[in-house]
Amino acid sequence: MTMTRQIHLNINVNSSGRHPASWRVADDPTAFLKPSFYEEIGQIAEAGRLDAVFFSDGFDYGAPAVARPWQAFDPIVPLTAVARATERIGLVATVSSSFEPPYTIARKIASLDYISGGRAAWNVVTTRAAASSKLFGYDEQPPAEERYGRAEEAVRVVTALWDTWDRDAVIADQSSGKFVDVSRIHPIDFTGKHFRVVGALNVPRSPQGRPVLLQAGGSPQGVDLAARHADAVFTVNHTLPAAQEFYRTLKTKAAGYGRNPDEIVVLPGLFPVLGSTEKEARDRKQWLDDVGGFDQDLHMLSAALNLDVGDLRLDAELPWDKIDDVASSRAGVGFASALLDLARRERLTVRQLLERNPNGHRMIVGTPEQIADSIEEWVTTRGADGFNLNTDYFPDGLRLIVDQLVPELQRRGLFRREYEGTTLREHLGLPIP
Repeated sequence: MTMTRQIHLNINVNSSGRHPASWRVADDPTAFLKPSFYEEIGQIAEAGRLDAVFFSDGFDYGAPAVARPWQAFDPIVPLTAVARATERIGLVATVSSSFEPPYTIARKIASLDYISGGRAAWNVVTTRAAASSKLFGYDEQPPAEERYGRAEEAVRVVTALWDTWDRDAVIADQSSGKFVDVSRIHPIDFTGKHFRVVGALNVPRSPQGRPVLLQAGGSPQGVDLAARHADAVFTVNHTLPAAQEFYRTLKTKAAGYGRNPDEIVVLPGLFPVLGSTEKEARDRKQWLDDVGGFDQDLHMLSAALNLDVGDLRLDAELPWDKIDDVASSRAGVGFASALLDLARRERLTVRQLLERNPNGHRMIVGTPEQIADSIEEWVTTRGADGFNLNTDYFPDGLRLIVDQLVPELQRRGLFRREYEGTTLREHLGLPIP
């Protein structure tokens, strides 16, 4: 099947890689603490003409066990290194609206946007971990309504601050001595339940009009926030019917808010494990599983479903009688719901679930052609507009994506051979606001 609809591909830069064994097979297990590690990832992704590199964030380092590398840096810092080492690749930074004030968020992202020539995006998240709340001085985790109410206001304030400067406000006319036309700066005066912000940003207008706004929550509140404001949405779906339902729901909600549904890019997570043959891919996956074992995956699964590790038996199905409210999942509603949907539909044992789905995202083990078949099916049948790719370990897994999967997608006419623009907004086919 050949089609002209162009898909979008990001790479999710999650420390050493998605597989729990990633750091144990890497050339340098502490590379995640070195700028050169991120620069190389950005350069490989750009060589593959990917839309963006995506940095998630968190405030946990895996205590008390600390079993693997974690997201140690504020995403803005390594993304700035990537910006300086590349020319076109987009730069997506996750910043929590739960703990940072809107002015700080607006300034951070606008600064990255200027440094990169218009390639930055803010991924809006509402941090739910109680331990993270305590790091910021909160004794208890705020309820979902409060977190999303704060996020809604934060998005409104941040986008308003990004719009305080007209594109031509900076004149810098040396002969007249006029540097800025202050009539082209428009301070805001915002009063809400959570924030009171008066004034203008001190960073001029974005080279791409406004940085791209992304959202990555699967709860009803998260979907509503995305439908109102997001340019692109990261989601977790393991089955095509679930992906199609999410796609329809989001785009219908967006239309209900007066938006053009085609101007929201839906990007489910996808974890390809590649090989030139199916056997080669399966051998690679088995090798990683043998190195990593199931212990860490079991702990992550139990945390996602609010269970004790002792509740999980490898060769039995999930203990359905003990699973209730995914809204309190430590992994997020989207991850927990996707896990449960997959396990129910296919009646998987815990072992089968872990083999299929370490760390949450849909995994495909196979050849470039097999993975491209799935990508094409999901995009053709409106389950996705592209994918937020994960890889087993960096940089080797990313090289396989760029060297094997991307050429197959290009051969089918699904993916660009060259960048057509210089900004992330252009890569995603989004209009300037």
